[in-house]
Amino acid sequence: MTPAGRELNGMSRDEIFARLRDLLVESFALDVARVTRDAHLQGDLDLDSIDAIELAVRLEEETGLKLADEELRSVRRVDDVVELVHAKLASAAARA
Repeated sequence: MTPAGRELNGMSRDEIFARLRDLLVESFALDVARVTRDAHLQGDLDLDSIDAIELAVRLEEETGLKLADEELRSVRRVDDVVELVHAKLASAAARA
């Protein structure tokens, strides 16, 4: 069985955003129009610290990557998440 992260390797930022948007809408019952790359997770999408933990767990399940606490602390906007996942996938692909 292939880890989910292998399916994401080579994905563009736009493709990662589309998957992330779907995950946010599904997990937190958000209106898809609210989930933009510039949306702030807390201020615009009303995600609290518990939601952030759930999002991190879902991202790890979706990507097969381990996201360190210090990496997650710098995440404020949806685009920050896209960039973090993109960088982690590129790093994992380079090691493979």
